[in-house]
Amino acid sequence: MPTVTNAFARAMAQAAGMELREDGVLISGGVAVRRLPRPRDGRISETDYFDLLDWIRQRHGDEIALLAAYAKEIRADDIGVLGLAMKTAPTLRASLERIERYWRIVTDTAIYHLDGSDDPAALVFEGRTGHHPALDFRNEGALAALARNMRLFVDGDLVLEHVSFRHPCRGDPDHYAAHFGCPVTFGAARNAIMLRHEMLDLPNRLGDAAVSEFLTAHLESEIGSLRDDPSIRAELLRRLTPALSDGVPQAAEIARDMGMSERTLYRRLSDEGLTFRDVVTEAQASLAQELLRDSTSSIAEIAFLTGFSEQSTFSRAFKRWSGQTPSQFKQHGPVR
Repeated sequence: MPTVTNAFARAMAQAAGMELREDGVLISGGVAVRRLPRPRDGRISETDYFDLLDWIRQRHGDEIALLAAYAKEIRADDIGVLGLAMKTAPTLRASLERIERYWRIVTDTAIYHLDGSDDPAALVFEGRTGHHPALDFRNEGALAALARNMRLFVDGDLVLEHVSFRHPCRGDPDHYAAHFGCPVTFGAARNAIMLRHEMLDLPNRLGDAAVSEFLTAHLESEIGSLRDDPSIRAELLRRLTPALSDGVPQAAEIARDMGMSERTLYRRLSDEGLTFRDVVTEAQASLAQELLRDSTSSIAEIAFLTGFSEQSTFSRAFKRWSGQTPSQFKQHGPVR
């Protein structure tokens, strides 16, 4: 399951006037108001992170003010060696190239891509998870925080051409423009920050090529230790698993989100000896076993979370996958 550095969750809690403790307890006004699972290796699951964002934004009332507060709270230093490598890179372009390559170190729920084929260039933010009510808010927060941090570590007057988001606007567009300091469009083809090439060539205040290269070597070692499975099966599993609670997605919908045609998706699956149904079944079976083993959800709830509308249909499928009923698996674990 994709994960997120806990620094993002702590910063959002602080932006809302709360404290997220290291043990996962959220404190507001001196009172524990919510509990998240304790972070593992400084990271929390995407589900816990998105659920926290959704819970906070619904109670805050002013999403744009919350975004602005979050952008002030989260700093480059909060993301460890990557943040330091960004700040010490010689130019803004070099900083963004490090974000593009090493963002997976802080989260595998999204990637950045620097498209410099045109002027202005586009720093594109692409999600790598299924739908969640807080996803649009997360995307706004990511670009708001990066825009502010770029202005902090760049030595010069950084001007953004415009910012775009794929989702519809949920507030006053003028307030978004005031926050970003540039025009902001919604319903666009991509989530992106647009910058002129001359902006990319601005030096950084702490730019030091030797220090940045040293830090980059550390990042290269760190990213090399991450499990990297480039198969279409692995990418599908990452997208399907969190989306199953809304029902099994259509192949055409998944293919579009992955930037390819449905025919291309089928062809690439065929190259790996698979069908779309094969991978859906694997995602459902794996998630079902994880939930039966580690959660307190009822079997009816697990059926829903794995994309089934009827518990009976889920139970028959699970018996076919594992040779056990869900109740037997929940009580005894997998057959050895």
